[in-house]
Amino acid sequence: MKRKIAFAMIMGVITTCIISFLLIAINIGFTEKFFRIWIKSWLLSYTIAIPAILIIAPRIERLVAYLFKEETNNTI
Repeated sequence: MKRKIAFAMIMGVITTCIISFLLIAINIGFTEKFFRIWIKSWLLSYTIAIPAILIIAPRIERLVAYLFKEETNNTI
């Protein structure tokens, strides 16, 4: 469980940082308010992303395992 939480936290930091930075830059540009708006947006998205990753990731892992299991069985 510690590994899953660590993964979610690291993945959350990286993805929310990149996505929020790019979207704020595209939508408002690099104004004097950019950093403040970006940090606020990033912190909010990070707090949403961690639980989402922890809840959704196991389901996605099962889906991928199912899809590749089916693909493997069809190729034999």
